[in-house]
Amino acid sequence: MDFLLGAEDDDGRGGRRTRGSGKRGGSRRRRRRRNRGGLLAPLLAFIILAGIIGGGGYYGYLWVSDALVPDDYTGQGTGEVIIEIKDGQSASDVAQQLESKGVVASARAFTNAIGSAGKSASLQPGSYKLRKQMAAADAVKLLDPKKRMLLEVRLPEGLRMSDTFTKLAEQTGLERKEFEAAAKNARDLGLPSYAKGKIEGYAFPATYDFQPKSTPADMLTRMIERFNQTAEKVDLEGSAKSLGYTAHEIVTIASIIQAEAGRHEDMPKIARVIYNRLGHEPQMTLSMDSTVMYAWKRYRTTATHAELEIKSPYNTYKHLGLPPGPIANPGDDAIEAALNPAKGPWLYFVATDPKSKVTKFATTEAERQALLAEFEKNGG
Repeated sequence: MDFLLGAEDDDGRGGRRTRGSGKRGGSRRRRRRRNRGGLLAPLLAFIILAGIIGGGGYYGYLWVSDALVPDDYTGQGTGEVIIEIKDGQSASDVAQQLESKGVVASARAFTNAIGSAGKSASLQPGSYKLRKQMAAADAVKLLDPKKRMLLEVRLPEGLRMSDTFTKLAEQTGLERKEFEAAAKNARDLGLPSYAKGKIEGYAFPATYDFQPKSTPADMLTRMIERFNQTAEKVDLEGSAKSLGYTAHEIVTIASIIQAEAGRHEDMPKIARVIYNRLGHEPQMTLSMDSTVMYAWKRYRTTATHAELEIKSPYNTYKHLGLPPGPIANPGDDAIEAALNPAKGPWLYFVATDPKSKVTKFATTEAERQALLAEFEKNGG
């Protein structure tokens, strides 16, 4: 029948096969069923992944947002916090310190602020006063090197080391004995070899700004560094040699000039008197009252007859030549005068007017006696 023929296929061997009843037909239906079930897995995975990405995107947004706009305080803060920047610290190191001390809300806020200000390279070691919970940009302003906490110490020219120790202690709040102990390790302080291990004469007088945490050894080292700068500038060793003296002898001469001079303009002439006496024929003593007063640890411009009898190598009335070493810390002018004495025949000088500190010079003993009489007349 046509109907039966239409429902069957010839298998090519005279037999017939009903459509859909063979192996291959059933296999297609099973694949179609499996494929319909297989579409659900990718769809489900997509939905789950979208959820994960959506949630992660939210938290990722928060992370990126924090990186771009980090936590920061507003205003100038309150209270006081001392921050110390140490040598070699980077801006990131300082930022972490500020955050841990409660100065800024986040390290990132500070690094962003200092980057915007272009000041990361200007961070300098030192102690600074800041406040708690302040805006990072304001913290950057307070870390200006000009606002470092510093101890200002003023040391005038001509101070002996004993007075220098006292001044340092008074102006820094440290103990005098700490400075004395530090000075005993003078070779560790950068003293030049010609100083013979003694700091007298080499702790340069000047105004210094020390860090609050500077030690006595740090301060003395800085003062000797300042001396070494002058020594290098004037070629102390070379210039001394050209005059026929050692660098140590020149510093000693400069210290006497510093102690004897009332005015800077008289220093070159006083230097000439010293050289004239040292080179005089027949030999004559230096006879400087300042060296005798140093031996007595006293302070006057003239020594009494009794004081002139002291047995000390610093008694230049009794011993020829220079004393063993400096009697004070000379400044630039005294060192320059020692290296560049004025030209003249003078052998004596007298501060004829103690009030005005005017010094007059003489060549003969008779001229000297006249100057001494003037000194007495002016209340000397």
